[in-house]
Amino acid sequence: MDDHPAKSPDHLTVRVTRRDDPVSEVTEADAFASARKYPNLVVRGPLFGLAEQRRGERPRWRLLGELDTGFPQMARDELNSYLWNKAKDEAEDRAERRSLLEAVALLETKPVNEVTAAGVRYRVVRADEFARIGGGRLEPPRATDPDEDGWDLDAPETSRTKGFVIDHAAAVGLTEGMDRVGLLHLSYTASRFPDDVRADSQRALTTHPGVVLLPPAFRVVERNEQSWSMVTGQHATPQGARRALVDHLTRPMPELPDLPGMPELPEWMKVDEKEAAVNERAAKKFTARRRPNELVVRGKRFDVVRVERVMRIGPDGPETPRPSDTDDYGPSQIHPRMDEHGTITYGSSAEASS
Repeated sequence: MDDHPAKSPDHLTVRVTRRDDPVSEVTEADAFASARKYPNLVVRGPLFGLAEQRRGERPRWRLLGELDTGFPQMARDELNSYLWNKAKDEAEDRAERRSLLEAVALLETKPVNEVTAAGVRYRVVRADEFARIGGGRLEPPRATDPDEDGWDLDAPETSRTKGFVIDHAAAVGLTEGMDRVGLLHLSYTASRFPDDVRADSQRALTTHPGVVLLPPAFRVVERNEQSWSMVTGQHATPQGARRALVDHLTRPMPELPDLPGMPELPEWMKVDEKEAAVNERAAKKFTARRRPNELVVRGKRFDVVRVERVMRIGPDGPETPRPSDTDDYGPSQIHPRMDEHGTITYGSSAEASS
């Protein structure tokens, strides 16, 4: 108590407010019912993305896109491209372009998790993805989760993560506040995690003691006897995940024509006509239902599930990648050289990356 006699800092504050409007009351009731039915958590692992902090928004941060990459370097490369394109298309003068390109040059050579360019802080941020489970089943979408209609498989998807403001002290509803308090001590404890991963997870409870819940996302999983395997990526709405399942069933990878010297495709890549017909019929029945969340095809069970992402917050904002978060590769030059005037020079080391 002596450390913060006036008031708790933002990263330690969980502010709960009561909302009396009918929509909020129904959402709260839905969340309470779900917590009773799916009381336990299954942690999948870390995800990485990008956030920015502008001078007028401190101490808050704003997400620049989805949190959907499994390796820190993938997010660093995303930041590299973001700043390079910003320098090419949006810089207002040479000084701004020079600042952006200096950050790009740093990202090309070092695995840094934060850069400042043109007065804006950019950070590679980390979150843990988890799902709720009860009765041997992962939580499906809730009735109050924002959703949409339509089965156009090529329809553009909206995003509820891009632009999300990371503000630990912002007021939240009662159930979200209780969820956040319950997640304060979430860490990797299972023996399947390496020692350094568990140690970093425990350390984060001290270095980043606060938590923020990001908007939920939705995936399709295939349920096996003892586990689940991911079938699709994250989607902003349950309907987006349902469309992805239909796409998975009806648009398998086509067979390539036989070419001299080309190896034969492995069996798992070949399209079986009978299986394709069964999948097509199953998809047709699936799309005839009103917002379905499960499908069984040829003994395979697919579920649309609700996943959540929790981000740890410290005194200086959201957590960055941990030392035990590994990468398959390191930083490199992605785009051709550009000078402060915006002139691009194509060379052998970057010709393929414009």
